Amino acid sequence: MDCKYIEQLLERYWQCETSLEEEAQLCAFFNGSEVPEHLLCYKDLFVYQQLQQEVGLGADFDARVLAEVEIPVVKAKRLTLTARFVPLFKAAAVVAVVLSLGNVMQHSFYSDIKEVAAVDTIGKQITAPSVALSGDVTITHEQQILDSLQRVDKKVELKK
Repeated sequence: MDCKYIEQLLERYWQCETSLEEEAQLCAFFNGSEVPEHLLCYKDLFVYQQLQQEVGLGADFDARVLAEVEIPVVKAKRLTLTARFVPLFKAAAVVAVVLSLGNVMQHSFYSDIKEVAAVDTIGKQITAPSVALSGDVTITHEQQILDSLQRVDKKVELKK
């Protein structure tokens, strides 16, 4: 074949303007043995295309593609009663932790004040003024708390 004609076909090939017959001519030319020196760099491309046309996809190609494309079946989860209440259990645990920490912090803030008789001092020694001043055992617990709170209020007023 004429070298000028092949160069024109190559130029049209790179611009995607060739027909299938012209591409077949290019493949036949580059698969031949008489390829000029300046066109040898294109020979590998056309030889590769020819080799890939001979290689088939394989017998299991359709099955592999369909296996990748098909949507898998999604099974519904079965929710039990405990699984439905798990968020509620978590919320209850958070509330319990917050309340416990609040109680611990309250005790740590008032641990240095010995005169205040708190409501939750069951079994502890009460150092309220009503206990110290009165020998009468009939003083109620509420009276002891009021006495201790009045004493704390007096200390606060003295500090101001």
